Amino acid sequence: MTSEVTYLGDLRAESVHLSSGAKFVTDAPVDNHGRGEAFSPTDLVATALANCMLTVMGIGAQGRGIDMDGTHVTINKIMAANPRRISRIEATVTFPDKPFTDEQKKVLEHIALTCPVAQSLHPDLEQAITFVWQS
Repeated sequence: MTSEVTYLGDLRAESVHLSSGAKFVTDAPVDNHGRGEAFSPTDLVATALANCMLTVMGIGAQGRGIDMDGTHVTINKIMAANPRRISRIEATVTFPDKPFTDEQKKVLEHIALTCPVAQSLHPDLEQAITFVWQS
């Protein structure tokens, strides 16, 4: 098993990662009856995309001797109604000012765009990914 999630009341839930014991709380967003005091479940979906891209790029970079430490992703999640769902995730992947070759850039971008979370999201959910290279 991966995790256990418990409803705490007041539109909050606590998730526990079973193998590590790490915990986090989610809250309903303000625009959907919540307080917006923690990540919402849909925030986690968008954030999971960023984490997945960074993780698999890190694996690829490590195997190729590429230093991508300091790379970060900003996420913007856009919701739709009827049915309420994530319609678009905008992600900007910004790489630090390091000497990346054109081939390294191409490989890392491909890895990010084909990460497991990106491949798992519904095709109707638009993924707008922008890569910013400081070098």
